[in-house]
Amino acid sequence: MEIDLRHLVKAYKTDSESGSVTAVRDISLHIPSNTIFGVIGKSGAGKSSLIRLVSLLEKPDSGEVFYDGERVDTLTGRALIERRRKTGMIFQNFNLFSSRNAAGNIAYPLEICGTPKAKIRSRVAELLELVGLSDRANAPVSTLSGGQKQRIAIARALANNPDILFCDEATSALDPQTTQSILNLIREIQKKMNLTVVMITHQMEVVRDACSQVAVVHDGLVVETGSVENIFMRPQSDVTKDFLSHLSQNPQAAQDKHFVRWSNGGGNYTLRFNGSLTDEPVISNVARKFDVSFNIRAAGIQSLPEEKVGTLVMDFSGEPSEIAKAIAYLKENGIIVEDCNE
Repeated sequence: MEIDLRHLVKAYKTDSESGSVTAVRDISLHIPSNTIFGVIGKSGAGKSSLIRLVSLLEKPDSGEVFYDGERVDTLTGRALIERRRKTGMIFQNFNLFSSRNAAGNIAYPLEICGTPKAKIRSRVAELLELVGLSDRANAPVSTLSGGQKQRIAIARALANNPDILFCDEATSALDPQTTQSILNLIREIQKKMNLTVVMITHQMEVVRDACSQVAVVHDGLVVETGSVENIFMRPQSDVTKDFLSHLSQNPQAAQDKHFVRWSNGGGNYTLRFNGSLTDEPVISNVARKFDVSFNIRAAGIQSLPEEKVGTLVMDFSGEPSEIAKAIAYLKENGIIVEDCNE
């Protein structure tokens, strides 16, 4: 299911002097079919408001929402209900019914659609197997771990065979290891069911590990969009660069070679390189060829779904002419060099 957003605007009334706050400001965005698309932003950026518009939980003040070329933000009544049933939603806090066991939670959306009981039992069993919890069908929600609760929430979201799956901070309440298992599950489900998955998050780790494309949202605007590899290699906005710098200081899993900072000072240049260059002795080559010395402040490799991206934060010292030659050499050899002082 392809999604197109055209000039979306949404404001909410407040008690402030202005009387309202605009959470979404003229956002236009294309979300390709059959992909995992990330929407990342800090708290208050407008990403949760945006997903409520895209998922038809709220109507925009202006603008248009299209699913596969059909306008859907104007749907009302039964047509709106039917369209919403073809979308699944996963939340940060699971939103499970404590009065129902695991199977009962998955069955709920099928029950309200009037699905025959025999078909409900069959579908629930199928979904429990899909999320790896066949043995927990009768377990009370209170006995489930956080990861198990999210797996049940995922199964419930898939009950009516949706063509779009929305994930609103779906891993924010989970520890790093469980986060990885949930992201792996979502990737597997997306491939099996050919879903369009839209992931709202404030965690760059989620974008890196699950998404193929991403939009960066700030102050109600999309400030940058593109493939995950391109965003990691060539971040354009200050917001994106800030996300990447925080990612570097917070490695999620010990087995990953993440970007780790061991010096908070300095770091006048950032070098980014991908593919086979991550295995090359880049800095050693520069030191041999030019009369420069360097001090590495941070380094690491991010493993994206399709590619590896290496990053170095460092200082060069030496004559300006030699530094310029070194930087030119790096660029000629496929290294992206950012001057952090500019």
